[in-house]
Amino acid sequence: MRQGDPPPVVCFGEMLLRLSPMPGIPLTRAAALDLAVGGAEANVAIALAGLGQAASMLTVLPHNALGRRALAALREAGVATEHVTHAAGRLGTYYFEPPSGPVGGCVTYDRVGSTFARAKAGDVGFVAALDGAALLHLSGIIPALGPDSAQLASAAIEAARNAGLPICFDGNYRANLWNAWNSDPRAILTELVASATILIGNHRDISLLLGKTFSGDGPDRRREAAEAAFDAFPDLQVIASTARHIESATVHRLAGRVDLRESHWQTEEVRIAPVVDRIGTGDAYAAGVIYRWLHDGSAQDMAKSGLALAAMKHGVIGDSICIGHAELEAFDLGGADVSR
Repeated sequence: MRQGDPPPVVCFGEMLLRLSPMPGIPLTRAAALDLAVGGAEANVAIALAGLGQAASMLTVLPHNALGRRALAALREAGVATEHVTHAAGRLGTYYFEPPSGPVGGCVTYDRVGSTFARAKAGDVGFVAALDGAALLHLSGIIPALGPDSAQLASAAIEAARNAGLPICFDGNYRANLWNAWNSDPRAILTELVASATILIGNHRDISLLLGKTFSGDGPDRRREAAEAAFDAFPDLQVIASTARHIESATVHRLAGRVDLRESHWQTEEVRIAPVVDRIGTGDAYAAGVIYRWLHDGSAQDMAKSGLALAAMKHGVIGDSICIGHAELEAFDLGGADVSR
């Protein structure tokens, strides 16, 4: 980082190529695929950069045209890329069949052996990237990729702790990825979350971490889980989550919630119809929470901004959303009239 530059949020994780057929055409009959670039942590970086928050991506990309396409997606959004490294290999890929009518969406992964999944801790410049940063953001997708990637996540956390940085960890539990190798997700994730300042996760994520269930109903259950997590992880300051109710593949209801140690706030549900693209909405919520937290926002501020950004993302095709601060402030959760 150059002297005088604002401190960036550093987002560390794998970038992915997304290929999708048109809605209503299953992958088995597709003749054409739409290309987009994504990845959980990159989606957060792009959303933050759009809002005016300095953001930097830390990842490993392949030395080929698809690696350059991923790099271009970051730069188009204003995300700093000086700490992106390159190596031989391939860009991780996933295929997304969009929801259509009563049929929900479907994801098929093809990321085994990708450049990022094969990377070692020495391949990533954690110390240089985190020098003078505002916060490190990463997710549970990284350790789910395999033992080498689990060590990568631990190295990132250790570097952030050594630099005295706050850490935002998004649980992003992906059972299919964890089940593909001889993993112990509870032990690995518990070690990582123990260093987090902000946890993006709900009562189910906390149940996995603590090995217990929570018997309350709705908001009470979420508060019970949050209090248990605060007791178990002394460094935690914020737990942020969404509550989603699915009426159909294209009609969802969504609420945002933020728990602090002494207080909490949960928004009213908003009805989102039609859902154009659900992928990346959780990352948009995380970005809204991080953005407000960095600006000393209250639990209410964080939940409302996270929900607004997530709701808007449902109407944007692709993995990420990139809007300005003014658009976020002007967005009306209760309506969608034409802006004139």
